[in-house]
Amino acid sequence: MDLFEYSMRQNMKKDAPLAAKMRPSTLEEFVGQEHVVGKGKLLYRAIKADKLSSIILYGPPGTGKTTLAKIIANTTKRPFLQINATTSGIKEIKDVVLKAKDKMSVDGEKTILFIDEIHRFNKTQQDALLPHVEEGIIVLIGATTENPYFEVNKALVSRSIVFELKQLESADIEKLILRALKDRERGYGYFKVNIEDKALKFLADVSNGDARAALNAVELAVLTTEKGKDGTIDITIGVAQECIQKRALNYEKDGDNHYDTISAFIKSMRGSDPDAALYYLAKMIYAGEDPRFIARRIVICASEDVGNADPHALQVAVAAAEAVNFIGMPEGRIILAQAVTYIACAPKSNASYIGIDRALDDVKNVKIKSVPSHLRDPHYSGAKELGHGEGYKYVHEYEGHYVKQQYLPDELLGRVYYEPSSNGIEIKIKERLARLRNV
Repeated sequence: MDLFEYSMRQNMKKDAPLAAKMRPSTLEEFVGQEHVVGKGKLLYRAIKADKLSSIILYGPPGTGKTTLAKIIANTTKRPFLQINATTSGIKEIKDVVLKAKDKMSVDGEKTILFIDEIHRFNKTQQDALLPHVEEGIIVLIGATTENPYFEVNKALVSRSIVFELKQLESADIEKLILRALKDRERGYGYFKVNIEDKALKFLADVSNGDARAALNAVELAVLTTEKGKDGTIDITIGVAQECIQKRALNYEKDGDNHYDTISAFIKSMRGSDPDAALYYLAKMIYAGEDPRFIARRIVICASEDVGNADPHALQVAVAAAEAVNFIGMPEGRIILAQAVTYIACAPKSNASYIGIDRALDDVKNVKIKSVPSHLRDPHYSGAKELGHGEGYKYVHEYEGHYVKQQYLPDELLGRVYYEPSSNGIEIKIKERLARLRNV
């Protein structure tokens, strides 16, 4: 590197965005993703020991994929090369492979190749990498926001360990913001900056787990806010709203408004008002509520309030929860909205909910001697001699695949726990049960 290039790099570093300047250079500085790089975890051990094999880092923007690659670059003693799939093609891949082969032949060292946005490579470009990964000339680190099992060559995936990075928690984002405001070398520690607690929590929440978005907002706040008479830059909730272009709602995740909103959300679905349910859903999404929390409440409502009046509601809700976890936000809002409107518009019944609570009361309060003898298992040693299973009627041997016999314990004969409603599919269930119970 000549003097001119060194000077250019130093200037670029100086003028880099705050998020880039605050990028951790060691594992000890890295915040979040404890399930992947916590002490003792596989990736942590591999980086520390400089024994990394090919990996793919998969997760939403701003969760630390590139940062982890940079930490590996700072830690490893092996050659480290980097390309971006959006600006590179077959030529760049061939150049990298040539350098890796030269290094292997001279020093016997494998080259670590970091490919950012690897899902952007087409099949031909990914195929061009495969033999060199297989031969061990290249140790691949791929970073992607898309599911690698769908977007990356299956052969490459099979030769790599996939690590999924999650959205950072609000507490992690707060820690990064405060670090940036206190760091005198890379951040704004040389300024007098005061950030309100409300503004700090707001930025941490609405950044939706994206550290880059939060630090970009902090940078804009510091550089555009006039100093007070005492030279202090005050980042208020108003400043925070302007810098991230989002209005602060009266919605704290551990406050009354949080519980009031989720209560109104559930009651709107229960009350068959899809418009109100969508409004409260939108409010929670806008405020940065965890979509997994929302999805769990939808699943509960599907069973508690719809139940067997429309059994498909639970399937829709569970599928939505899995899809949101798989796809993430912001697209996840569409999936949540579909589940919410389906459940809000579905016929309602809480008969199963009432039934299980009635049964639980009897389990707690009624002393039962035993399961009826004819229902007991006759297959274990000595069971038949005790008369277990004797007299049991196998329903499939009878007309209509039904035969009247006792199932409840003697102490609970005549108890009715499940009383189907007259809504939706439960109308048919109710009619059939009435026939069977009156046989």
